[in-house]
Amino acid sequence: MAGGAQERIEIAGAGPAGLAAAITLAQAGRQVVVYEAQAEVGSRFRRDFQGLENWTTEQDVLTVLREKGLSTDFRCQPMSAGTTFDAWGRAYTVRSDAPLFYLIERGPRPGSLDHALLEQARSLGVEVVFNHRVRRIPGAGILAAGPRAADAIAVGYHCETDLDDGFWVICDDELAPKGYAYLLVWQGRATVKTCMFTGFKEEQRHVARTVEAFRRLVGFEMRNPVPHGGAGNFRIPASALSGRHPQVGEQAGFQDTLWGFGMRLAIDSGILAARSLLEDSDYDALWRRHLLAQMETSVVNRALYSLLGNRGYRWFLRRMTQHPDPRGLLRRQYHPSPLKRWLKGWAQGRYESKRKDVSCNHVDCACVWCRHGEHAEERPA
Repeated sequence: MAGGAQERIEIAGAGPAGLAAAITLAQAGRQVVVYEAQAEVGSRFRRDFQGLENWTTEQDVLTVLREKGLSTDFRCQPMSAGTTFDAWGRAYTVRSDAPLFYLIERGPRPGSLDHALLEQARSLGVEVVFNHRVRRIPGAGILAAGPRAADAIAVGYHCETDLDDGFWVICDDELAPKGYAYLLVWQGRATVKTCMFTGFKEEQRHVARTVEAFRRLVGFEMRNPVPHGGAGNFRIPASALSGRHPQVGEQAGFQDTLWGFGMRLAIDSGILAARSLLEDSDYDALWRRHLLAQMETSVVNRALYSLLGNRGYRWFLRRMTQHPDPRGLLRRQYHPSPLKRWLKGWAQGRYESKRKDVSCNHVDCACVWCRHGEHAEERPA
C-alpha cells in the first residue's frame, strides 16, 4: 500500500483527521499534499464552540495528543463543572476533579484546533491546497472528505452574551429529540444549539424552544446572533477502505454514536491511516484493533439512550450528578462490558445509519467518493 519511498501522498480533506494523517506522515519524512475544497481550514464551523471530550481515556486528552505528536497550541478551557436540566427544569450540578472536556474553538482563526493543526502541518513541509476539490487520487492517498449523510444535526446560533463562562445541557425531547440541547459560553461568546437525532424537519421549532429554555433557566440573552448548523454521520463501516485508500474521520463514519463527540476518533483514524501507509499494513485491521470496541459500545449506548425518554433522561442525570467520579462513570459507559457485548446484536438491529455502506472494494478505484456503481459492493465484515 505504501508505494515507493519518495512517492508523494495525497490527502483529500483538511479537517482534524486529514491533518493528523498529514502530520504523522510528514514526521516520518514523507512528502504530503492536502487538498481542501473550501477556502479556509475549518470553514464550515465558523467559530463554533465544541467539546474535546476527556473521559474515554484515563490519561488527559491533551497529554494523549502530545504523545501522538500533535500540537496542542490551541486555546482551550477545561470544563470540570456545569449544570444539566431535565425536561421539568430541575437542575443537576455535575462536578469532576479532572476536566470532563476542553472547550475549544473550531474554524480558521488563530487559536482554533483547526488552525493549530494546519500550522503544525505546514511547519513540517506539508503542502495544503485550498479551493481544490480533488476527485481522484491515483497514487497513495487518504480520504478525509467529511460526512455524506446526516444521522444527527446540531442547529442553533453563535452569538455574544453577558453570561459567565460555563456549560449547560438540557435533556428534553421537546427541545432535542433523542439528543440534547447545550449552551457553551467562553469569554463573552456563546454557542447555543439543539443536537437532535430525529425530527429534523422541525429544527426551527426545536431551536426556538432551546433558546427560550436557556433564557428562562439561566438568564441567557443573545446579542448579534448568527445562525449555524452542522451534521454528523455515525456508522461502523464494513471496511474503511475505498479501493486501496483509507477513509478517515467523518467520511468513514468514525464518530461517537451516542452524543456525537468525534474529534478524538477522527484524529486517531487519521494517525492509523498514516501508519498503515508507512508500515504497508492493513488499515482495516488497525482501526478495528484500536477503535472498533469503543464504536460498538457507542452504538449500544445510542440504542439504550433512544429508549429512555424524558423520565429516563432524568434518571440518568441524577445518577451522573450524584456519582463521586462522573468522569470515571462516563469512561465506563464508553468501554466494553460483558452486558454491552451481549447487547451488541440487538443494538445494531435498532440503529441504522442513513449512509449506506458502499465502500468500493475494486482494487483500482481511485475516486475520493466512489462513482463506480457497478463495483461499489459492500465488503464482508
